[in-house]
Amino acid sequence: MSTLQVLLTVSALLFCLGLTAALTRRSVIMILIGIELMLNAANLNFIVFWRAHGDSDPSGGFMFALFGIAVAAAEAAVGLALILLVYRHYRSTRSEDLNKLKG
Repeated sequence: MSTLQVLLTVSALLFCLGLTAALTRRSVIMILIGIELMLNAANLNFIVFWRAHGDSDPSGGFMFALFGIAVAAAEAAVGLALILLVYRHYRSTRSEDLNKLKG
């Protein structure tokens, strides 16, 4: 197996692990961790394909990965702020309690 295949396999496994964590956990914090794992798998794909493509654009994949990391950081900050607000109101971080939110 080539390095490209190994890294893409690692990225696919990381994505599947994150998807499994996001779909099977009851705690909202664990769901956010699963989403972060999926975003890290996408960033790994950006870097792997950038390195495999060649040096036609020296900063292409790196810039995509940096943008992905910035989006992940913003998502984590907003997600944790929402979790804190829900916890203050319901004293729980379980995802089942979120169906009680009514406007």
